[in-house]
Amino acid sequence: MKRILAVLLLLSAGQAFAAQATAVFAGGCFWCTESDFEKLEGVSEVISGYAGGDVANPTYGQVSAGGTGHAEAVKVVYDPAVVSYDNLLTWFWRHVDPTDANGQFVDRGKQYRSEIFYQNDAEKKQAGASKQALTNSGRFDKPIVTEIVPLKAFYPAEEYHQNYYKNHAVRYKFYRFNSGRDQFLDQHWSHPDERRWKTEEEEEEEEAVSLGAPWEGADRFKRPSDEVLKAALPEESYAVAREDDTEPAHNNAYWDNQREGIYVDVVSGEPLFSSTDQYHSGTGWPSFTRPIDDTAVTLHDDNLLWMTRTEVRSRYADSHLGHVFDDGPEPTGKRWCMNSAAMQFIPKEKMKELGYGEYLTLFK
Repeated sequence: MKRILAVLLLLSAGQAFAAQATAVFAGGCFWCTESDFEKLEGVSEVISGYAGGDVANPTYGQVSAGGTGHAEAVKVVYDPAVVSYDNLLTWFWRHVDPTDANGQFVDRGKQYRSEIFYQNDAEKKQAGASKQALTNSGRFDKPIVTEIVPLKAFYPAEEYHQNYYKNHAVRYKFYRFNSGRDQFLDQHWSHPDERRWKTEEEEEEEEAVSLGAPWEGADRFKRPSDEVLKAALPEESYAVAREDDTEPAHNNAYWDNQREGIYVDVVSGEPLFSSTDQYHSGTGWPSFTRPIDDTAVTLHDDNLLWMTRTEVRSRYADSHLGHVFDDGPEPTGKRWCMNSAAMQFIPKEKMKELGYGEYLTLFK
C-alpha cells in the first residue's frame, strides 16, 4: 500500500510540475521587471537574477560594475494553461524600451540591457515573430535592438533583491518614479498593463463584477483577479487594498465620519469595523478600538518603513486595511488605524436592507 501511495504521489507531483514552465527576460532593473511580471494571472513566481554572461555565480557587485557579460534578468515561473509564452512576450515588449541597446531608462550599461533568453526552438521562433511584429507596427521611430539569445544559465540574485518592490516599497517606488520607466511606457503605450489577450468571457466578467456590499459569505466569495479589480475599483482603493498603499491623512472619506453604521471590505463586503468602536484619534485616518469580530481580520508583520509594525488585512478578500498600534484608549488600549479607501461605510438605516441586519444589535 505504501508503494502504491508513493507512486500516486509521484504522479500527482508530476502533473503539478507539468503545469509550470519558465521563461527568462532582461528588462533593465530586475526590481521593476519582477514587479511587472508578478502582476500577471498565471505567474506564480518571478525570481530576480543574472543571465547572459560567462561568469558563474556572479554577485550583484560584479554584475552592476559591468564586465561579467551578465544582465540583470528575471526567471518567470508560469502556468501555460493560464498565460502563454506569447502572452509573456507581449507583456515584456510593453514594459521595456526595446530601442535602447546600452541600458534601460536611468540605468546605463550593458548589464541593464533588454534581452530575451530562449530555452528551445519554439521559444526562439515565437520571440523572433513577436519582435518582427513590433518592428512592423511602427510604434517606435528607432530600430528595435533587443536581442534574442540562447539561455546559457540563470543565476538567482541575492535574497535582498527578491521581492524588493514589496519588502522595500518606499525606496522602490521612489526609485521607479525617478527612473523614467513609467513615463516612457505611458508615452508609448498609453496603457502598458492592458492584457490584449483577454478572452471575451474575461472581459464580460470585468464588466459584470460586483464589489463591496452585500457580503454573501465565505463559501460564495471568490476574489476577482487583480486585473479585474484594477479596472473596477477607484484608483486609490486599488492602490491601498491591493498594493498596500496609504491614503493621505485628513483627506479621506471616513476620518471624521460621525454617522452610525458599520465598515465593510471594499472588495468583498465582509464586515470589519463598527462606528460604536470608532474614535477621533487625531491621526487623520478612521480609528477604532477593535474590529467588529476578532476573526474579521488577519495580522501580519510589516517591516517596510525601517521598523516593525502590525499590518491588518481583511480575512477573505485579503485587502490591506491599515495597521494596529498599542497607543489606543480603553477598553482595549489598541488603535486600529485604517484606510478609508479599503472600506465601504454602511449606514445603520441601510444595514438590514443590505444584509447586515444581525449587526444592528451593536447599536442597542
